[in-house]
Order: sequence, then structure tokens, then C-alpha cells
Amino acid sequence: MNLTGALDFRPKLFSALRHYDMRRLREDVIAGIVVGIVALPLAIAFGIASGVSPTIGLITAIIGGFMVSFFGGCSVQIGGPTGAFIIIVYNIIAQFGLQGLAIATAMAGLILIVMGLFRLGTVIKFIPYPIVVGFTAGIAVTIFSTQMNDIFGLGLRDIPGQFIPKWGMILSNLDHIDPVTLVTGLVALLIIILTPKISSKLPGALIAIVLVTFGSWLLSTCTDWYHVETIGDRFGNMPTDIPAPHGFTLNMATINMLLPSAFTIAVLGAIESLLSATVADGITGSRTNSNTELIGQGIANLTVPFFGGIPVTGAIARTMTNITNGGRTPVAGIVHAFVLLLIFLFLMPMINYVPMTCLAAVLIVVAYNMSGWRTIVGIFHAPKSDISVLAVTFFLTIIFDLTIAIELGLLLAVVLFLRRVMENTQIRAYSEHLDVDEGTDSPNHEVLDVAKGVSVYEIDGPFFFGIATKFDEMMRTTVGEEKPIVRIIRMRKVSFVDATALHNLELLIKSSQKEGIRIVLSGVNPNVRASLKDAGIDKLIGEENICDHITGAVQMANSIAKDM
Repeated sequence: MNLTGALDFRPKLFSALRHYDMRRLREDVIAGIVVGIVALPLAIAFGIASGVSPTIGLITAIIGGFMVSFFGGCSVQIGGPTGAFIIIVYNIIAQFGLQGLAIATAMAGLILIVMGLFRLGTVIKFIPYPIVVGFTAGIAVTIFSTQMNDIFGLGLRDIPGQFIPKWGMILSNLDHIDPVTLVTGLVALLIIILTPKISSKLPGALIAIVLVTFGSWLLSTCTDWYHVETIGDRFGNMPTDIPAPHGFTLNMATINMLLPSAFTIAVLGAIESLLSATVADGITGSRTNSNTELIGQGIANLTVPFFGGIPVTGAIARTMTNITNGGRTPVAGIVHAFVLLLIFLFLMPMINYVPMTCLAAVLIVVAYNMSGWRTIVGIFHAPKSDISVLAVTFFLTIIFDLTIAIELGLLLAVVLFLRRVMENTQIRAYSEHLDVDEGTDSPNHEVLDVAKGVSVYEIDGPFFFGIATKFDEMMRTTVGEEKPIVRIIRMRKVSFVDATALHNLELLIKSSQKEGIRIVLSGVNPNVRASLKDAGIDKLIGEENICDHITGAVQMANSIAKDM
């Protein structure tokens, strides 16, 4: 977790092109075209749901998707806007506006780049699974909630961003449901659900949008009674050219306010992209460079704000579509970006006719797929601590926001982890007799006689701040009626020590020396010994009092006790 050694930034595109041929190019182009078509409705839907225009959603998919494929560390990753970011983007826009979103996204890009430079690509994978499931399910429920207005055709404006007030407004206006809009949305929903049953390769969302849009246009043209709100009705005529890069104003007050949101975007983007890459590796047999992937994601998120874009990350559904259609190199992702660019330049006016209720149907299916309810049912058979982490993260996500959910979810997971470690780390005291091989699989058990005045304490596990106080209290408690002459601290199972443990050990040695009690350390492994040396413990206690094995430590202690 440092910057020493060679920079771990090796984009997969350059290694893939070394052995590239026409057969691979043909397969990648076909996969890229299919993924581009599949990504179109999702980019539009995610853009609108996030509180920006369809144009911004497409620009994000084009520029961000290109950057992720060009600079990323996964051969088949497809980047773009995803459902995971909808809620946080919506909340940032509501509080800080589009400029605030641009600043937060750019800051998140820098954080991701730093994470990659410091080789945190593997560390980020160890975020507890219940947290990932909890906030993903919470996001799914929130996305579902945001689509009720459009699927029912309620025509509500200025809907509260908070979960409970939002549902309060929706439920109080259910008598304003527009039957035409609802039926149109249900037809789109039915098409999306049934299309995969015909063929898993057919993009149900796109087919639903095409058929429902054409049907809606036909009915609205031929009849007087049919009308549903479309993208054009809500957003007006949209531009068909990529906007010129533009900057934004920065100051420390803005940075401080947006830093928590930027951190959430970065962590969420890292988790989702590396999760997508891990799933892809399991199918293709390739190996993602996690650090390069984080840097690539960071470059994408640092770039898109200058074009008005929203956060970018790896998209599991689109990545899987890429794989199933033969994509095996980043060229497919680049082709997907160019396909979206061509659609943006030449077919954008047709998007104005897409019904909003149809996009709501697309996002309802996305929310259902994100919910992972089967996984949640499975976790309910796990330890109660995991269930607690999942529940807390889930409810914080839907009731408050994702930033609070991730921060408190991580904090709760850390606390519960430390609790487990403390429960499993035992401190045992011995006097008179000591079984050298206790706790091992050795068939031979050597029993050492411990002289009177010698106390032996064994730390069975990592020696860190979580058990430092417990150890300190136990060591200060004299075994028997008399104060010991020598205290042996057996550390054969101590894999590491932290600063708190070293500090407590230093205080214990000094207080013991004042009381005339000698401290002997036993079974210290090389890593722990190096930490003791760095802290000056070896000089304080004396090198001769740090033994490699308990036999030598007991012999030394017995000899000291007999001479007293």
C-alpha cells in the first residue's frame, strides 16, 4: 500500500493489441455494436433518473465508456452510468446543483486514481459483503420509489428526495393515476420481462422502448384520447452535438462540503467496477489488474464532468452482454462508445418520442435485478452480526442517503469485526506447569516446570488496540498471593502488534522494572521483533530477554527466580 516500485498502471488495451488479428476484431466489433444498442436505453434512463437530461446520460456513456475501456485494467469491462449512482447524484444535484455534481465527480476521480496509485485495488475487494448487499438493495428500493410518479402518470412535480415524504406524497395522490400512462408502462414492463424468455440475447429494454414508442406515437397521431408524457414533453428539443469542455469554480468551502459525497462516489465506483471485473474474470478466465482498473475509472470520472457528465463505473449487465456476444478485449468497449456516439449524432431527435412511463418500466426492472432478494434471504442464515450490518446499511440507504449508509455500515462492520477478533483472541495465565505444545497438533507434549515466582502469560492472536487494555489489566493482576519475580509473555501466536499494544507494553515494562519484576518475551516472530525494535522495546527490556522459544525463556526465568 505504497508508491515504492514500478507504477502499477498497465491498461489492458495495449497488451491486447500486441497479438490482435482480424478474427478478434470482427468478434469485438459485433459485441461492441450489441452492447452499444443495449446501453442506449439504460444511459437515457439512468440520466433522467439521476436528475439530468438524456443527453447527459448518453454523453457520460460515450466519454466515460471510452475512457474505461482505453485506460482500464479489465479486458471486457463496459463503463457508463449505472443505477447505483442514481440516488447520490440526485441528492447532490438537489443540494449543490450541476456544478456541485461536477466538482464531486472530479474529486471522486482523483480519489480513485490515488487509490490505484497506492495499490488499494485488492484491499477494496474486502469490503464486507453484507454492506455491499445492503446498500445495493437500498438503492434498488429507492430507484423503484422514484419511478412511481412516471409509471402511474401522477404528474407530480417537486417530489421530496427523502424516502418517507416521497412515499407520503405518492400515496396521497394515487387517486390521480392516469390509466393510459399506467397501461403503457405495464405493456413496456411485460415486453422487458418476456423478451429474455424468447432469446437471452435480445435486449428487452431496447425492444420495449422501440415498440412502445412506435405504438404510442401511432396512437397519439390517430386518436384524440391517447397521450402520455414523453422525453420531448419534459426536456424539450435536445442538442445533438458533444458540448465543448468547460471548467468549474473551486474553493475550499465547496471542496469540504462535497468531500463526503465524492468519497462515496469513489468507494461505490470502486466496489461496483471491481465486482463487475471479478465476475467477468470468472467467466473469461482473464485476470484484471485491479489497480489499473481503479486508475482507469478515476481518469474517466475526472474527465466526464468537464463535458457535463455524471459518475461512471463498470456496469455488470453491460459487461456480461459484451462477454456473451464474443467481446474479449477493450476494443469492444471502444466500439460500444462509438456506436452510442453515432446514435447521439444522428438519431437523437427520435428519442424525444420515448414515453417517460416506458423508461420507468426499464428502471423498475433494473431495480428488481439490483435488489438481490435471494442473496438477502441467504444472508439471513448467516451470523447475526452480518444480518445487523446488512439491515443497518439497507435502512440508512433508503431513509437517509448512501453517504451515511456506507460510512456507518463500514464503521459497524469494523466494530463487529474487532469484537469477533477480541472474542477469539485469548490471554491465558500459567504457573507451576506449562505444556509447551498446547494448542498445536503435535503428538508430543513437553511439560515445563515453572519455578515459584515465575508467571507465564500467553497472547493467542493478534496484539492490537482491541485487546491491549484487557492484556494490561490481566498482566497487572498478580497470580497467587505474592508478586511475581519474572513475567514471561509468550507471543508465538501473535502475528502483529500495533502502536497501542507497543505503548501498553512499554508502560508495563517500565512499571514492572520499578516494582523489581523482570519481563521476558518468548516466541517473538521476525515481523513482531522488527516492530519491537522500531519502538525501542528491545533496548528497554534488553536483547537477552527476547527469546525465540518458550523453553529458553522458562529456563532463564527459573534461574532468575532461584537466585532471588
